[in-house]
Amino acid sequence: MFWKFDLHTTSHIDTLLEKEDVTLTEVMDEEDVLQECKAQNHKLVDFLVRPQYMEDLVTYITQEPSDDVEETIKYKYPNISCELLTSDVGQINDRLGEDECLLMKLYGFLQNESPLNPLLASFFSKVLSILIGRKPEQIVEFLRKREDFVDLMIKHIGTSAIMDLLLRMLTCVEPQQLRQDVLNWLNEEKVIQRLVDMVQPSQDEDRHSNASQSLCEIIRLSRDQMFQVQGCSEPDPLLATLEKQETVEQLLSNIFDKEKNDSAIVSVIQILLTLFETRRPAFEGHLEICPPGMSHPSFSVNQSILEAVRPRLKDFHQLLLEPPKKNIMKTTWGVLDPPVGNTRLNVVRLVASLLQTNTHIINMELINLNTLGVILDMYFKYIWNNFLHLQVEICTAMILAMPPAQSENLKINSDQEPVRESHLINHLFQKCQFIQRILDAWSSNEKAQAEGGRRQGYMGHLTRIANSIVHNSDKGPNGAQIQQLISELTEEDRERWETFISGQLADTNKRNTVDLAFSDYQMQQMTSNFIEQFGFNDEEFADQDDVVDIPFDRISDINFSLNTNESANIALFEACCKEKIQQFEDAGSDEEDIWDEKDVTFAPDAQRRPRSSGSTDSEESTDSEEEDVKRDPFDPNNASSDDRMEVDTGPLWTANFDDIPMDTGSSTSAGWSSPNASPGKAMGFIIPPPSFPRNKCVTANSVVTVMMLSLCDVADSDQWPGDEAAQPASSPGGKAGCSDAEESVTTETVTNGSMKETVSLTVDAKTETAIFKRACGIDLCVLPRFPPPALSDLNPCKAGTLQ
Repeated sequence: MFWKFDLHTTSHIDTLLEKEDVTLTEVMDEEDVLQECKAQNHKLVDFLVRPQYMEDLVTYITQEPSDDVEETIKYKYPNISCELLTSDVGQINDRLGEDECLLMKLYGFLQNESPLNPLLASFFSKVLSILIGRKPEQIVEFLRKREDFVDLMIKHIGTSAIMDLLLRMLTCVEPQQLRQDVLNWLNEEKVIQRLVDMVQPSQDEDRHSNASQSLCEIIRLSRDQMFQVQGCSEPDPLLATLEKQETVEQLLSNIFDKEKNDSAIVSVIQILLTLFETRRPAFEGHLEICPPGMSHPSFSVNQSILEAVRPRLKDFHQLLLEPPKKNIMKTTWGVLDPPVGNTRLNVVRLVASLLQTNTHIINMELINLNTLGVILDMYFKYIWNNFLHLQVEICTAMILAMPPAQSENLKINSDQEPVRESHLINHLFQKCQFIQRILDAWSSNEKAQAEGGRRQGYMGHLTRIANSIVHNSDKGPNGAQIQQLISELTEEDRERWETFISGQLADTNKRNTVDLAFSDYQMQQMTSNFIEQFGFNDEEFADQDDVVDIPFDRISDINFSLNTNESANIALFEACCKEKIQQFEDAGSDEEDIWDEKDVTFAPDAQRRPRSSGSTDSEESTDSEEEDVKRDPFDPNNASSDDRMEVDTGPLWTANFDDIPMDTGSSTSAGWSSPNASPGKAMGFIIPPPSFPRNKCVTANSVVTVMMLSLCDVADSDQWPGDEAAQPASSPGGKAGCSDAEESVTTETVTNGSMKETVSLTVDAKTETAIFKRACGIDLCVLPRFPPPALSDLNPCKAGTLQ
């Protein structure tokens, strides 16, 4: 409708561009210029790609605005120019990427002196980045011709936008072969060595940080790319250069052979931590996707890196003892002299990464230096530094849980079997007195709290460390060794440890595991009960991408059973029936009959046609759920008003089922009549209102709700035909008020709203039964023509209908 009536508005830019003397600034002043450009407005794009205007746009993002320009609008046009050039419009990309003059003007920004304007640098980097993505061949060829490109990039590496541009060249160049050419070109230009030279005390912190971050990203991107790109067996030259032993040695030499500089030390440690990163396969079979013959360096630490680091471990150890000078720090709880500092914290992180490699020569060097003892001293000294506490916990947890290194010495146990023992665990328990220090710290904390002091800040981590000892002594790979070391403690320390485990530690664990709402046991019980009831399993709650064979129809198998008490409803129904019968007898009452709210509509005779009890489906039969009403009022011509049972001819109760729409019938209530019934005999079936108790007979496609009353008219008598003692002798067949015919069939078409169905009532005098059938031939109810039973016993399903 929107396009039919052409309700879209026309941009004012179209009108503006029709002017002959329109300027670029006038167009850029329009509010919707960016939207129109991204929508590729032909007039606007044709205007912008004119040589003069393209040059002006590049000038705006590469030259400093004039100082006399108002500050609020100083960078307005440079910003709009950047957005227009990076709107990813093909014509603009083609004109800018293929015009070498424009590229030279853009490239000239790098030739400015440091430091670069950070805002203009971001505009420049954004424009060149999109050109690298859209025109990689042209841009790479252009940059390779510039001999000073790498020098300028390294020169301005302190500007974050330039660092981003360098990383963009490593990730956004496609196809793969072109990317490999770029990597080889940058490696030939010694970009890695130049970045390493930036991380030394003579450079400022911005260069330290950005050069370190660039090297870290190169490592991660190169390792990821090796597994994402299949079919390429050529190694990444930049990563190979970074992992060389001489490169790592140069990094360490920059920080240890010169003046100590906190920023440079931290930056180098960040690079080493990235080199020590060990990654696991994202999913099973990940390693198999690698090309044949390719190693998997991202899943193990290169030995050349460890060889370069090992001789420098003493220097890192010395940093823990004598960090770069820090000013005294005053805190809310006291004075830190000296504070931990970023350097020592990162050295502890480096030790944790080295322990994770589980290399024998590294472990022995740390043992000889007693680095673990110094780290534990820091743990208990700086009681509020949780960053430090976490790293110490990681160190101890890895030592306790890691199996002994392959190069560890063999030892003969009590069973005369050679086993490997961890030298780190022996050092931790014997030299560092791990157990004793934990016990002393715990006692000191309890004493301080008893005197009204604060709980020590490391107690949470100390609890986890103690639990790690208990767990690994029972189930860990070094359990026997840990138990042996504990047994070698002095009797006093061993008793203190056992008392601590069973008492203080157990109580602390109990307090820590209490939930505010439900305990773990309660949650497990509720989950178990839910699964037992509904039959779900854990896989059905997993990620659908990982579990592909989950059945989607399990919900259909859930069975519900409802136990209801019908006695109250039955009593209510009987009371209502009595009340209704009383209303029939009170003929002189002036009160309005509540059953006279609707009229009874009988189906026309033309719609009635006899049907046998065994009939099949017809056009008028339906499978929908419905509640029909049948009533055969007694013929007033065959009996006196005193001798007949009156039947209510008020509105009938029907049911509307919206699930299966019907296209036959009229919007009338269902009614029953028996035009073929002879005088003196009739049978009526009444379906009560839905609020009354109902019995359900289930067929293949529907649920028919029926509650029937068997009404048999007795001619000139108050006795029921089943009462043999009260039968008149003159009654033929011994049955008063019943037909002599063997079988009588009555067929009716019932219309209820949009539903229509033909049903039949067959009265068999011989068997004394009445069969009520749907048009599909299914017996709805088979009732004996005996005196009506109690209402609670009326169950059509028991009378032979389908369950």
